[in-house]
Parts: sequence; C-alpha cells; structure tokens
Amino acid sequence: MLTCNKSGDRMVVDAPNSNGPFQPVALMHFRDVAPAEQEKLFIQKLRQCCVLFDFLSDPLSDLKWKEVKRAALSEMVEYITHNRNVITEPIYPEVVHMFAVNMFRTLPPSSNPTGAEFDPEEDEPTLEAAWPHLQPNIAKKYIDQKFVMQLLDLFDSEDPRERDFLKTTLHRIYGKFLGLRAYIRKHINNIFYRFIYETEHHNGIAELLEILGSIINGFALPLKEEHKIFLLKVLLPLHKVKSLSVYHPQLAYCVVQFLEKDSTLTEPVVMALLKYWPKTHSPKEVMFLNELEEILDVIEPSEFVKVQEPLFRQLAKCVSSPHFQVAERALYYWNNEYIMSLISDNAAKILPIMFPALYRNSKTHWNKTIHGLIYNALKLFMEMNQKLFDDCTQQFRAEKNKEKAKSKEREEAWIKIENLAKSNPQLQHDQRKERPMVRRKSELPQDIYTTKALESHRRADDMLTTHDGL
Repeated sequence: MLTCNKSGDRMVVDAPNSNGPFQPVALMHFRDVAPAEQEKLFIQKLRQCCVLFDFLSDPLSDLKWKEVKRAALSEMVEYITHNRNVITEPIYPEVVHMFAVNMFRTLPPSSNPTGAEFDPEEDEPTLEAAWPHLQPNIAKKYIDQKFVMQLLDLFDSEDPRERDFLKTTLHRIYGKFLGLRAYIRKHINNIFYRFIYETEHHNGIAELLEILGSIINGFALPLKEEHKIFLLKVLLPLHKVKSLSVYHPQLAYCVVQFLEKDSTLTEPVVMALLKYWPKTHSPKEVMFLNELEEILDVIEPSEFVKVQEPLFRQLAKCVSSPHFQVAERALYYWNNEYIMSLISDNAAKILPIMFPALYRNSKTHWNKTIHGLIYNALKLFMEMNQKLFDDCTQQFRAEKNKEKAKSKEREEAWIKIENLAKSNPQLQHDQRKERPMVRRKSELPQDIYTTKALESHRRADDMLTTHDGL
C-alpha cells in the first residue's frame, strides 16, 4: 500500500498490498507518486473508500478515519477532473464496486408511516447521516440492470439531496446506455403503478417525473404505441393520488410534452382530466385548472372543437364554485389571448354553456373580486358577438320565467293536495273523536304497589304556602 511514512525529512513509500486487510492510513497524494503508480494508488483509494463508518448511532466515532475517507474521495474527484484518460480498464469495476458498497442499502422506515401525510412544505425530511460519502462517480462498462434497479430503489429516500444527485446520475445513465433505456422506463412504470394502486407513498415521484420530462422531450416522431400507452395508463392516473401537489408541476410538464409531440392525444388527455376532476378538494381543483390552461396553450383548433363542450361545462361548474380561488382561477382563462381566440371562433357553442353560470354568479357570488372577473368575461362575450349575447340573455330569462312558473305550479299542486286531505271524511271523524287526556306511552309491566304509591304521593307544591297565606 502506498502510504506516507515520514522518517526525519525523508518520505517512505510502502509497497502496495491489495490482498491484505484495509489499513486506516492516509495514502499519498497523486502528485507525490510517479505517473506509473497513479493507477495503483487510485485503486487503493477506491478500496479504502469501501470501508463503511457509523454516522447514526455514534457520529463522533472514528473521526480521523472518516476524514481520511472524505479526503480520498475529494482527491479522486479532483484527479479525474484535472486529468484526461486516467480511468483505465482495471479502475472501472473498482469504481462501480465502491459506489455500490456506499450507496446501495436498505432505506430506513418512513419517519411517519401511519400518521398524517408527509407535507414537503411543512415537514422536515429525514436526512441521510452518511451523506458526505454518498456522492457517486460511475464507470460505464460494468453498469447492468441490477445496478440500475438498485439505483431506482434509492429514489424512495427521504433525503432530497440524495434524490437530486440520483436524478442527475440516472439521467446520464439513460443518455449513455441505449441498451438500458427500455429497462429503465419499464422499472419507472412499475414504481408508478405500485404508487398509484398500492402504497400511494413514494418520496421520489417528482424526481422521476423530471427525468421523464427530459426523456419525453427526446422521443422520436411518430410516437410509438408504447409511449402513448404510458401517457394514458400511467401518467394520467397519477392525477388521482392524494399527494398530487408534491409532483404536479413535473407531471403537467410531461403531459404537455406529449401533446406537443402528438396533438391527436389531446382528446383522451382532456377527457381523462375531466374524469379525475376533484369533487371536494378545492386546492387540487386549482391545480387541475392550471394544467388545463397549459394544455389549452398548445392545443390545436381542430382538437379544441372535440373537447370544447365537456370542457366548458366543467369550467361553468368552477365559475359557480363557492371557493373563490377555484372561481377566480377559472375566470383567469378570459385573460389568455390564445384561449380567447379559440372561444371567439366557437362562441356559438361556448356562450350558451357559460352564460347561465356567469350571469347567475354575477349577482349571487359572495366574493366581490369574482363579481369583477365575471363582469369582465361577460363584457368580452358581449363585444365578441352582441346578437348571440342578447339571444343568450333572452333565453336565460325565459328559462328563469319557466322555472318560476313550474315552481308556482308545484306549490299550487301541494296546496290542492293539502286541501283534499283536510276535506277527507275519515280525517274529520278522527278529529271529532274524544281523546284521553293522558295516554299510556308504553306497555311496561304494571306493579300494583307502585301505582298506589304514585296515587298517594303529594307534590311539594301542595305543602307550600304563598305569601298571601293561601
């Protein structure tokens, strides 16, 4: 082993012993050995870094040797960064082995497995105690499916720093290893399936979606059937998970990337969003409205026509929502120029759907901000097509009058039924019949002694006299 042993002013280089046990000593620096010895020294440093230390139960133990390991890792990074063609064939398996020994481990149990849902904005994640030693450099030739699977399993770590580096590492592996691409996509699919249909808990969904966003961006056209199935069967069902807020921006980006690649997917995507639309979760509804606007920003006019009616029926419900943020977010669509151009081209279909909700809530919604936004939307509709607007107004008033007439008719029918009931001879006979002043409420067994005691009992009022002496 190449070590630094000082004897007076002289530095002695020990002979390497690759078969012997690890000796926790500081190895020499690369600049202090001959170029011919640097490969051997690099391998020794890699093997030195395969020793694991306790960072959890006793963080202060072996501080000297932890520092030796940290320094060795830093020196290797610096050596690779500033020198070219230094990673030779014998180094590859050693690097992969060192990475696997330090990185692949059983993740600890969730910090709150049965309690409330983990909130990344409020709760502190459990950070990996040994993080300084978990920063990877990977060699190319020795990475296989098992290695990738273990790498993907680590995405469930609660430590966001680890997940961030894993994201970069996996993305680079995907870019360089063409033979592993299908396997990586398949294993990510399996993680998503398990997350959607079994656990509803995984810490790395956002990072995996971020990787997929870049992968989808590079898909060749026309899209393969496999990729379309991935969108419809994997990505879209992710919208129904409770923890959507944790990864929604990345998910929306992936969906929009698909639609930019193939506009014919717009109809199934929009219909799936409407299918999964939240019924009782207003913040989630706002997220859906955000994503829907991103989709409308890239939608083709020919595809818009296919989804306009169900889409605007849902928007009408959102405008009528008592939650002002939902109504406000829906009404912001009327500030989007491209969406307004689509509405203008199809006003004859859209205005009759939207007008009742807009007109009704312009008078009844509790929030004044919503009133202003509704007036703005109605004004834009009026400027768009005055005649159509007037027709919708008249139709709405006619519907209101019809509703009032039906309501009055219903009320009169009930009054008639009530009068008929009152004039029923049987009812009148029952009313004339004398009824006892006191009726026994139950058929409990009667005890003769209890009955006599109750009859002979004198109320306290009978024994009290008033101020008048009466």
